[in-house]
Amino acid sequence: MKLGFFTMPMHPIGKDWQQSLREDRDAFILADELGYVEGYCGEHSTDPEENITSSAIFMASLISATKNIRLGTGTINMPNHHPAALASEIAMLDHMLGGRFNLGISPGALPSDAEALGNMDMNRPAMFLEAINQVLQIWATEPPYNIQGQFWNISTQRTFIPETGMGRIPKPLQLPHPPIVVTAVAPFSQGITEAAARGWDAISANFLLPKWVRSHWTKFVEGCERVGRTPDTATWRVARSVFVADDEATAKAYAMGSDGPYHYYYNSLFKKIKRRGGLAVFKNDPNMPDDAVTLEDVKKELVIYGTPSSVADQLNALREVTGTFGTLLYAGMDWKDPVLARKSMTLLAEKVAPRITW
Repeated sequence: MKLGFFTMPMHPIGKDWQQSLREDRDAFILADELGYVEGYCGEHSTDPEENITSSAIFMASLISATKNIRLGTGTINMPNHHPAALASEIAMLDHMLGGRFNLGISPGALPSDAEALGNMDMNRPAMFLEAINQVLQIWATEPPYNIQGQFWNISTQRTFIPETGMGRIPKPLQLPHPPIVVTAVAPFSQGITEAAARGWDAISANFLLPKWVRSHWTKFVEGCERVGRTPDTATWRVARSVFVADDEATAKAYAMGSDGPYHYYYNSLFKKIKRRGGLAVFKNDPNMPDDAVTLEDVKKELVIYGTPSSVADQLNALREVTGTFGTLLYAGMDWKDPVLARKSMTLLAEKVAPRITW
């Protein structure tokens, strides 16, 4: 099993933005130093808690600060970007990173982003598909472009100059394109099936109950079988909320205490998802009433914490529920205590990973 890093940062409202961005960057730099193989971050334009507004710009800030880790958008919310601009920006980022880049994509889920950018009442899944299809078409073809769609039209027919190349959108370093990954939240996600059929890979979100994580591999295999692709669990990433400390008392206080960053994360996430009517993601039984879903139960199901030996045992037990996966993505939290936060990532790499039995 490999280690990776994934953060949809949930910082306390009012925390200095420069400090939170600096700490988020430090987490990726530390992950690189510790041998984590890849790292992803999300993006939102209108959320003061999840305050990385561009995952691509954030990753660009890490180009010279990291050496080996593959960096990924986690995710670019495709309806919120013009496909032509995105194709050129991602191509440049892939070159600047020397090809150590993964393209994470999604339709985006934050309503305030959609409202601010004018697509809240539009068919966002259809926009997502059109956007990624147009990006891939740009990278696969030569100018002049004439790509017509329902939401975007892309043309350089009137301005293309063959002698100078003006009107050409650059291609990425990795051909035909960087590896594409999608993050799935819902049990039995049909999106994972479609991703697998297109040759893309999957990340199972850290706030999905373990019993439903297993359904993602089932759906991934379905997509592979449709197109004759051989499914490989080594390509499957599973994100989990993990905290490791030298002693059990410290681990429990930081991971489960009402004043800790893990509580803050799940409390905020719980309220946002409840407001959108999406508590089904936290239910062991789909027929469970919403009122029966509690924050404390969610934390007990989703936060893995303890000493290195305890966390290793819990991860081995997790694998019995989910099935084998290739990369454990450590879910990044606010660094309320930078010393404990750094120690947790270090202990996971140096003391827990060697005890994992798959």
